[in-house]
Amino acid sequence: MLQSVAVRSVSAMELDAVLPQLVELLRETVNAGGPSLGFIPPVSTDAGYAYWRSLRPELQNGSRVLVVAHAGERIIGTGQLEIPHWPNAPHRAELQKLVVTAALRGHGIGNVLIGALHDAARRLGRSLLILNARHGGAAERLYKRLGYREAGVVPGYTVGPAGERYDCITLYQEL
Repeated sequence: MLQSVAVRSVSAMELDAVLPQLVELLRETVNAGGPSLGFIPPVSTDAGYAYWRSLRPELQNGSRVLVVAHAGERIIGTGQLEIPHWPNAPHRAELQKLVVTAALRGHGIGNVLIGALHDAARRLGRSLLILNARHGGAAERLYKRLGYREAGVVPGYTVGPAGERYDCITLYQEL
């Protein structure tokens, strides 16, 4: 049975403490044929560590927010906001790499993570959120159910391990 779920932000200084669980969550998701999250399976442990460590400068300078959902000590989901610092973008942010452990998908954890990311965006004065997802997938359905609207579809935006192409949908929401 699922314990209560809590969501918290992870700072650059706290990143090392959660790295092993974030790496395994990324590898589990991509390697099992879930969302690609920008990777092509199989994702190695080293590639996972390199990715998560690459976020440290952005966490330090405030251009990225990283949140984790956990049940007890176990991380069961994560998501990010990329915060642009362009002069023409003080109102927007991009939701990225939202993922929930496969065994717990469909239990509302994604909703909780998105709610926390929306709260973080509001605290940072961001009122327009955008995101990309695989067209026709479960993530698209989740985001639309939460009020995200379609901006457009890009055919063949990403490729899979055999070179197959997947369409991407861009969605947005005004907070």
